[in-house]
Amino acid sequence: MRRKLMERLIGWKDSPRRKPLILNGARQVGKTWLLKEFGNTQFGNVAYVSLDRDLTARGFFEPDLDVRRIIASLSLHLGVDIDSEKTLIILDEIQACPKAITALKYFCEDACEYHVAAAGSLLGISATEGTGFPVGKVNMLDLPPLSFREFLEATGNERFGKLIESGDQAMLASFAQRLEELLKTYYVVGGMPEAVEAFVESGDVMSARSVQQEILEGYVNDFAKHVPARLLARTMLAWDSIPAHLSRENKKFIFGQVKKGARAADFDESLRWLEQAGLIHKVRRVSKPGIPLSAYCDQNAFKAFFVDVGLLGAKSGLEPEAVLSGKRVFTEFKGALTEQYVCQQLIAECGLTPYYWSAENSTGEIDFLVQDAGGIFALEAKAEENLRAKSLRAFKEKHPDVRAVRFSLSGYREQDWMRNVPLYAADNRSLWA
Repeated sequence: MRRKLMERLIGWKDSPRRKPLILNGARQVGKTWLLKEFGNTQFGNVAYVSLDRDLTARGFFEPDLDVRRIIASLSLHLGVDIDSEKTLIILDEIQACPKAITALKYFCEDACEYHVAAAGSLLGISATEGTGFPVGKVNMLDLPPLSFREFLEATGNERFGKLIESGDQAMLASFAQRLEELLKTYYVVGGMPEAVEAFVESGDVMSARSVQQEILEGYVNDFAKHVPARLLARTMLAWDSIPAHLSRENKKFIFGQVKKGARAADFDESLRWLEQAGLIHKVRRVSKPGIPLSAYCDQNAFKAFFVDVGLLGAKSGLEPEAVLSGKRVFTEFKGALTEQYVCQQLIAECGLTPYYWSAENSTGEIDFLVQDAGGIFALEAKAEENLRAKSLRAFKEKHPDVRAVRFSLSGYREQDWMRNVPLYAADNRSLWA
């Protein structure tokens, strides 16, 4: 399957200011596959090593951090001629070898001509625990799950992805029903590569759901291995509470709902752990739509979204058929899946950092606020063809310079104060930005 991030990897390869690369991302988002595909298509050969499985290779980093010796050792061990221009060195599961993380600094300083890429589950966590993280000596990229458009291509529906990219309003309207069906399927299957692959091979969403359950179990196993013992119980409580938070109309994370009487201080470290591991996205509240939005961010108020919409459905126990057929059992949760989906598209396809706004003393709320060169955009995500947008209109009247956009299953339209964009085209910024 094609990943959009491949273009940025190629840009990294060709950059004159290239440093060793760390590819971040949650477990099972396809980091290893992407780096191998990158190496196989863009280089003459690949020197791949998994540092959690290969004890011999791990030992190469123990005596000292002489990168010339390390490269020579890897070459002999793997039986690969490592050429500075033609070889991609992949250090996978690098969190298993803290000294390898530190060694990236010396690859940068003493052997910058080599192409070195590292990946690893929970890398961000391991690297913060006194291992000598090479600050300023590495390039970093984040790999999210497949976006909706990547999902369309992976499932043989590339032509619909190109239609969304074109922004042709008349054509989008003609194929709205089919695009809505594909979007519902994406809600169920999500963007975890193995789940998508299982769906493509079988044509059955339940195959994807089985993979999702395995991935969720793998995350829990990671908690047991990597989360400090003093945080484990709290981390599990916080993780398990997220679907319930997102099912509420007000999706703000409430600590007292995780555990009665709990305060922010009780769960702050656990939530930070989940965020650093790439398992959740914190969408923080801003007090006003000022530029930059980060200057008006309230660090203590946030919504917590999952890494993937399909995993959210699996974690919630939501039956796939309920989503696909629109049964009543899905009604109460469709808002959660819709906001989760929009959040993912803003991050993965649009490259934006989403925030949200809520009034201090009223129920008014804007689902997402984002900032780009065009200014501030107030975005609302509606699960159906609901065209009521009282909060959005009131916000626009109070802040006329903000550009108001509503994502819904209604067709594209422009009003004097707002633009409506179909949900399935939420990632096409040309339609709303």
